[in-house]
Amino acid sequence: MLEVQQIACATVAAVRAGRNLNVVLAEQRARHPQLTSQQLGAVNDLSYGTLRFGFQLDCILAELLNKPMQDADLRWLLLIALYQLEHTRAAPYAIVDHAVRSAAALGHAHAGGLVNAVLRNFLRKREEVLAKAKHSDVGRFAFPQWWIARLCTQYPQHYAAMLEACNTHPPLTLRVNCRRSTVADYLAELARHDIAAAQTGAWAVRIQHPVAVERLPGFSAGVVSVQDAAAQFAAPLLDAQNGMRVLDACAAPGGKTTHLLERAELDLVAVDSDASRLARVQQNLDRLQLKATLVAADVQALGSWWDGRPFERILADVPCTASGVVRRHPDIKWLRRAVDIARFATQQRAMLEALWQVLASGGKLLYATCSVFDEENTRQIDDFLARHADARRLPLSEAVSTNGIPEGQLLPDNEHDGFFYALLQKI
Repeated sequence: MLEVQQIACATVAAVRAGRNLNVVLAEQRARHPQLTSQQLGAVNDLSYGTLRFGFQLDCILAELLNKPMQDADLRWLLLIALYQLEHTRAAPYAIVDHAVRSAAALGHAHAGGLVNAVLRNFLRKREEVLAKAKHSDVGRFAFPQWWIARLCTQYPQHYAAMLEACNTHPPLTLRVNCRRSTVADYLAELARHDIAAAQTGAWAVRIQHPVAVERLPGFSAGVVSVQDAAAQFAAPLLDAQNGMRVLDACAAPGGKTTHLLERAELDLVAVDSDASRLARVQQNLDRLQLKATLVAADVQALGSWWDGRPFERILADVPCTASGVVRRHPDIKWLRRAVDIARFATQQRAMLEALWQVLASGGKLLYATCSVFDEENTRQIDDFLARHADARRLPLSEAVSTNGIPEGQLLPDNEHDGFFYALLQKI
């Protein structure tokens, strides 16, 4: 636990400095080859958990200190230990002891007494401290105040449930490849492997308890793919038919690309600005034995990749704040700022303008984000329609509409992440 605490401390500190959690964790795995799979799992749990509840843990720590802590490393160590005490089954005495020793290993031997006192004080006064910490919205919901306020304004009846859902562990949801199997047959196959699961969408299966993908029957053979239930709406909504020329913009890592190709024989072009991420798309295509044309380019720079032939269908899965998938990526809480929403909205507007130029007359464009902020979603589409007389918005299926919520907006819940869809047709 001692080494695990220290590595987790370095990981969350790197995220707080502006780095992506998955990238940092990959670097830690390469830097510490001596760690067992169990230890690596513990590092992941402490890093994800501390970032997920970090804003709340910060409020708890404030109740336990006489004055704000200036040392960032020591503060993160205490937050990690508080996460362990509140959310894990590790023995409290071991957590406290290792935290004291970790402080010394991190160069804070003088702070051992403070670490010991803070953590033991939490154990003694846990209920009282938690109650005080939750007096504030930040302490109650474990999100930054600007985020809470924005959701409260947009979704006054739903914001609390949304925030609470975003602090849960995300479900492991699979998409059954309709070319290879059916949901019923795959559920039977899972049952034969003693893996509990249930259908949660037309082709979606949710695994009851986490399972390594290597253990999933048929995964390596392309029978299933990992994809959130909300993301699985994209391909059916776009309604691409056999023989159509289709563009998947911002395609990486390829979940929606492969879903489109599972459903129909398409002339599909997948564009992404990151060549290294396109390699992930190719890996998914190879596993599923599907084919597409992959292009590393900025979709807005049409002259660098477009051959002049229009597309009958376009999936515009645009960059966004990712505010709807924060339970899968808790580092987003720490990496995003309120000003980022306007920056993403500007980028989305430019991408929509470029993609509209390559859409065939009568063709359809599906605008998609994994955001719950209306500046990136409903407002973006309303502004686009106001600028384009040749565009109309088509209705979506009832599965993507909820009473009292803007059309196409899916809120994060037990079944799926937060997503937004708008289907546009060029007329």
